[in-house]
Amino acid sequence: MHHYITEGYVLPNQAHIYWTTMIVLYPYITGIVAGAFIISSMHHVFDKDELKPVSRFAMVMAFAFLLFATLPLLNHLGHPERALNIMFTPNLTSAMAGFGFIYSTYLFILAVEIWLVYRTDIVHLYEHTKWPAMKAVYYVLALGVLDISKEAEEVDHKVMVVLASIGIPAACGLHGYVGFIFGAIKANPWWASPLMPVIFLLSAIVSGVAMVMICYIVIQWLNGREVDGECTHALIETAWYFLIIDVALELLELINHAYMANEDWTILKTLVTTKLFVSMFIIQILLGSVVPFFAMGAVVVFKKRIPAAARNLIGVLCGVLLLAQVGAMRWNVVMGGQMFSKSLRGFLNFEIDIGGREGLIAGIVIFALPFVVIFVFSRLLPLWGSVETFPKEWMKEKPPVRQPLKGWSKFTS
Repeated sequence: MHHYITEGYVLPNQAHIYWTTMIVLYPYITGIVAGAFIISSMHHVFDKDELKPVSRFAMVMAFAFLLFATLPLLNHLGHPERALNIMFTPNLTSAMAGFGFIYSTYLFILAVEIWLVYRTDIVHLYEHTKWPAMKAVYYVLALGVLDISKEAEEVDHKVMVVLASIGIPAACGLHGYVGFIFGAIKANPWWASPLMPVIFLLSAIVSGVAMVMICYIVIQWLNGREVDGECTHALIETAWYFLIIDVALELLELINHAYMANEDWTILKTLVTTKLFVSMFIIQILLGSVVPFFAMGAVVVFKKRIPAAARNLIGVLCGVLLLAQVGAMRWNVVMGGQMFSKSLRGFLNFEIDIGGREGLIAGIVIFALPFVVIFVFSRLLPLWGSVETFPKEWMKEKPPVRQPLKGWSKFTS
């Protein structure tokens, strides 16, 4: 049960905040999906070779988070079993109903793309595993297609590049439409902005890049492997560029509200300077934007002068700050837009529940589920580029390596 305290005059039909923690978590998860997929596509489509060490992992991360992207929405609904009605009885003029088709299409594209990327490794593991049960698992994963000739691999690669190219606008549509939903609500001056879809999309890319960067550096540290300097620098540089554009548009939107000074600006100004002061100015702007801007900017500008250890540490710390920044942005948009009354003379205060269907614990559990999927995936297939990294005790013999990463010996322990 959520508790609400009103301040000032609030209309009777606005005494409750209906979109709460789950609606904040939903665009946050889909944002990581879009950002991680962009990192993978930058290698596979645009031949950004310095991102090769994380290209597979980023694709798997996008798929894992996409599997649970709808869970916050289903958890929020009173009757989640009715969710499929939008697929069976579609309303093509509804932006919310359109999500079902965008999500399904993108999930299919990403699943096929992962299968094409890993098919050769799946066949190698099928041929060399000594466990009959695992042989059956890999045969199913290969869908019975065991041809790994050079010609077959070339076909796989061409199809994968085409799907990745299609997946880029699909990823943008998946998350940009969330901003479109908010921006199209004309009755809410905090949301009604044509910049909202673009801001949501850019912040999504920032969060996805940050999550990939944190996971890559931390996992390499935990496994005692060397962190690839070119890869880390490329991740920091990508996050920095997108952060600049994202923050510029967010500030432009806020300045536009202030400059227009409509009748709603008085209440919005009070909102951002009181209720949202910590989440907006401290977390989102100061800690989540200003600090990473200068820290990552130093890595980008003084590339040759920054020691590897310092660069990696900056990558992890700034990645955490960027995730906090995007989370605060989602909170400020979703919750801030519901805190002020349409009378423009009152506010609602919202307190996060610890338990309950939409409480903090439920949010943490949902956010942790994609990492469980990634862990299970890592037990079946290599995340970092080669079947050579897989547990040798599962193999009859050392499996042959197909197209290993350049300089792979640096990454193996």
